[in-house]
Amino acid sequence: MRRLPVYILLDTSGSMQGEPIEAVNSGMETLIGALRQDPYALETVYMTIITFDAEAKTILPLTALEDVVLPQITTPRSGPTHLGLALEVLGKQVSIDIIKSTDEAKGDWAPYLFVMTDGKPSDTQLYQEQCVAMRKLGFANIIGCAAGPKAREDDLKPLCDHVLRLDTMDGSAFAQLFKWVSEVIASGNKSLGSNTTTRLPPPPPEINVVL
Repeated sequence: MRRLPVYILLDTSGSMQGEPIEAVNSGMETLIGALRQDPYALETVYMTIITFDAEAKTILPLTALEDVVLPQITTPRSGPTHLGLALEVLGKQVSIDIIKSTDEAKGDWAPYLFVMTDGKPSDTQLYQEQCVAMRKLGFANIIGCAAGPKAREDDLKPLCDHVLRLDTMDGSAFAQLFKWVSEVIASGNKSLGSNTTTRLPPPPPEINVVL
């Protein structure tokens, strides 16, 4: 069975402290639970989670969905939003993880990337460089979520194929977001190198698609 690698980048900067990060933890549980209800996803999905604040950390290396044990995601008291650094870490990870097709065997499906942030990238130059680099990695879809009043959709547009707006950051909103993400993942089976675009399932009312 061909693998469907899924990479999730989560903002853990200081502004996510409190209810927002608790909602993210709960939302990730919703995501994993929903995916495990889908037999195809259970057989194909492999997941990586990278968090970013002043540092970028791979808190879950590429792991089969059935074996995923979610770590508790925490935030520092304060600190910047180094999304560029997170993308740099991601690029190195993808180059190691992805199995490409050969004449003898099919490789992985094209990977999916989801980025959730509540603020502006602090490492602007590196972020801009990495936006260009991400386009060369063959993602089936790069989906960004601008969460909360301080996040700007325009900051994610250079990186993402689709940008979502989540105005509230409570548990209910994040639950709907991650449930929708599970639907996107479950429908993903685009071959690496394919030029066709993948359509997204309709989002719930809490989520506005701006790109």
